[in-house]
Amino acid sequence: MGVIEDGRYDGVDRRPWGKLEFDRATLRMYSLLFHLIDVGAVAGVLWDRFLTPSQHKVISAGLNVPQRQARSLVCFLAAMHDIGKLIPYFQSSEPLAYVRLGEELLADTGPVVHVPHARASMHVGLHLLSELGFAVGGNDSPAVRAAQCLGGHHGRFLQLDVDGAASVQRVEATLGGPAWQDLRRRYTRLLWHLFGVDEAPGRVSVEAAVLITGLTMVADRVASQRRYWVPNADTPSFGAAEHHSRARRQAEKEVERLGLARFALDRVPFTTAHPGLEEPNALQRSVMEELPHLVAERGSGIAVVTDAMGTGKSVTALEMARIFNEHCGTQGVMWLLTATAAADQAYEVLDRYVRAHRPEYAPVTLVHHHSDLNEAYTGRCLSPADTSVLDGPPDDPFTDDQDDSFADDETEYGPGAAGPDRWLRGRDNALLAQYTVSTTDQAQMAVLPVRHSALRMLALSGKTVVIDEAHALDPFSQLQLLRLLQWLGALSCPVVVLSATMPASTATELVRAYLSGAGRTGLNGVSFAPGYPGWLFADAATAGVHRMSEPARVQQRAAQRRSARIRVRPVTYRRLGQADRSVEAGERLATIAEVLQPVIRHGGCAAVVCATVADAQDTYAYLRRMWTGPPDDLVLVHARVRGRRRQSTLGDLRHQLGPTGPRPGRRVFVTTSLLDVSLDIDVDLMVSDLASLARLLQRLGRLGRFTHLWTGQDRRPAWWDGDNSPALTVLHPVNSRGATALPPGWGTVEPAVALHETARLLPALEKEPLIVPDDVQALVEQVHGVTSGFAAETTRLQQMAVAHQTRTSRQEQLSAIHLVPPAKRVSSLADLHRQHLTTAQAATRPGLLPRRLLPCHRRADGTLTLDAAGMLPLPDQEHLSRRHLRSILEHSLSVPAAWVARTSARHHPPASWKQHPLLADIVLLPTDSVTRESEHRFGHHWLRMDEELGLQHRKQQ
Repeated sequence: MGVIEDGRYDGVDRRPWGKLEFDRATLRMYSLLFHLIDVGAVAGVLWDRFLTPSQHKVISAGLNVPQRQARSLVCFLAAMHDIGKLIPYFQSSEPLAYVRLGEELLADTGPVVHVPHARASMHVGLHLLSELGFAVGGNDSPAVRAAQCLGGHHGRFLQLDVDGAASVQRVEATLGGPAWQDLRRRYTRLLWHLFGVDEAPGRVSVEAAVLITGLTMVADRVASQRRYWVPNADTPSFGAAEHHSRARRQAEKEVERLGLARFALDRVPFTTAHPGLEEPNALQRSVMEELPHLVAERGSGIAVVTDAMGTGKSVTALEMARIFNEHCGTQGVMWLLTATAAADQAYEVLDRYVRAHRPEYAPVTLVHHHSDLNEAYTGRCLSPADTSVLDGPPDDPFTDDQDDSFADDETEYGPGAAGPDRWLRGRDNALLAQYTVSTTDQAQMAVLPVRHSALRMLALSGKTVVIDEAHALDPFSQLQLLRLLQWLGALSCPVVVLSATMPASTATELVRAYLSGAGRTGLNGVSFAPGYPGWLFADAATAGVHRMSEPARVQQRAAQRRSARIRVRPVTYRRLGQADRSVEAGERLATIAEVLQPVIRHGGCAAVVCATVADAQDTYAYLRRMWTGPPDDLVLVHARVRGRRRQSTLGDLRHQLGPTGPRPGRRVFVTTSLLDVSLDIDVDLMVSDLASLARLLQRLGRLGRFTHLWTGQDRRPAWWDGDNSPALTVLHPVNSRGATALPPGWGTVEPAVALHETARLLPALEKEPLIVPDDVQALVEQVHGVTSGFAAETTRLQQMAVAHQTRTSRQEQLSAIHLVPPAKRVSSLADLHRQHLTTAQAATRPGLLPRRLLPCHRRADGTLTLDAAGMLPLPDQEHLSRRHLRSILEHSLSVPAAWVARTSARHHPPASWKQHPLLADIVLLPTDSVTRESEHRFGHHWLRMDEELGLQHRKQQ
């Protein structure tokens, strides 16, 4: 028979199964051929509605064919992803379905060899593709790379041994006899015909292969939903050709329903797009006037924006993204930030920006480990009527099943009850939304050998990527960011980098990485520093550089200019210890209380920024015992409190101390480095432990931040002296000789050498007011730039500099171990998954493989509860609802894995949690309601949860 005849109702055999489902009485079986057609049809709609013109261009150039032909090839390869299910091993895995196969296949089974179907798709696909004209050769030959795309649809690219396991002889011997081989060939030629492929491509680039594989993963997830295929399995049978027509219509509706279809935002005035702003500032105006014709002429590239804290860099980034999207064929924004609290705030900004354009439907997603605890996000995504999203019944017949019913290598868990918001918020699907805010680690995993990294790269490449607070990354994460930029450059993805305190050398390194990925070399002697304040654009096509005009820079500097004072208080560092210990004058705690007296006595808003969580707990406990005002006026917020409490406290601070918030009469909050990149707030007074100069400048940006917005408004306390500049008080820990004496543990927060160099500069900074933005860049370069002179000051500083460089090199080496190579250095696609890391194992920061800790309470009868009152029993059942899961997570917190490495039986979660990916490794920290025993030992580490101070940790040497 030919393909025309095979496409008819009585044509090719459709009995081999691709999906199975048991109900109470019957076995529901779905034809493998129909599933292949479904996935190919979804891929076609995703090409039309989800992929952007820039991604079309990358794929068609990577296949060296016109875009129309590239679309057909993508649909065909996506449809071929499960051809490896047409083998005896897979078909026999379910006996009831196996016996329904035709006698010819059953008689020709031969030896049943265990070969996972993803690998089988690659092995049988190699020869089927070669018969269609795909050239077979080395690792970079079209047939090999296309076959690896088939094998990679489960998340990892596999090595293909052309002359070994994938040879014709081995395939014939292990994956079915001539009848199986003939049926696979007929399926392949039928798919080739149905999706209108004309000829095989002459090449398959690495970039195209990654995007095609990512698209196949998405298409497979869409078509594998039970709500998608079960109705098809229950309808009367059709021939393959007729099913293909139905599949295209079904795919169009489903892609729209799931929120994957791209949309354009209408052009609106600047003041409409950015509510609350009357007009663009000088830097933003410069971007809006100069950048459009540059991008229109030169194409995609990378932009760097540096400006003082609180001057509107986020608005600048959104305007740049709009310009890039209009001229570079991208659609949407991927906004990356280093901290979850910063991402929460950016989500509100991006969501407000998108809604200001009044689109009919525009999902904006938030992606980080605690996004479900963000009420602004969950409240917008979950309508009151959609109760199934929170608590869908486990036996719902249309619950999403995004994995194959016969999993080969890893068990996956779908996101639950169907619905547009639910699907787009599940797992890494949320990254696919057109507008997304995410923590940087979610993007870094695109260049780590984790499962579904190709999907992450697909999600990144179609948008303008905004990297916010780029200065905050350590060398370990910085190296991963550089590799990510190389890939984004190779994929012609526009990038915007934002920072308030970035050394020129760092900006140059980031731009150079992007341009090298785009194929531009020989740039070692070129500086890509944008100036301060200012912006720079370097195009990927020529590496040409355009900087903000000097008149605009002068205007921006003049408009944003303000002064602030830094006051230095030498202090003796000593832990509080006993809560009632007498604190002597000159101690750190006593000095903090002294500096806060204006606020304590006369009102106002103040922040105390501590070096470590333990210091923040001590500070809060000491201030609490002398506090005479309302208890709510003193607030503690840090990373070691339950997730819900942290999210709620940060949300309250952003609301109350924000530019338009109902500013309280008195508020003092004690925090840690959460302040540096997380909160768009204004305080009247600030006290900070010694930190690197870059961090001090970041903190200074919250001191009197909105003064220029409040002209003529009475929003400051009576003691505020705006004319004499607001002051940041820095606590300088010293020994009896007056020399800097860093407390134990501070060196793990920041490099000791940066703290010592900052301490050396503080006396000079105290003499004259600091002028922002004029003085910022020079100060940053002194401490953090490559030309800083601290190494020559003393032998001790030289030794610390060497130690810092050694530590940096070690971090870079550790980071490089897991990184995938740049696209230009990939031969076999398996190079992208030489190591098998999971997202839980992939470190995006040094030494940070966190474990989730769940403080709970044990009642007299042994029952565990989430609350001290015993009203919330620990959920312990086979099927945990969305509501149960959220309740558990919001009561938990993350701790370093080393702290809970040695657990006992009383710390183990319920057995029912072992099958859930988010709960399997959780560690319980129970407080006994009878004995009140709450401190637990884990090897050398002791932990206890204090309901007011948060988790307390001590290490026994």
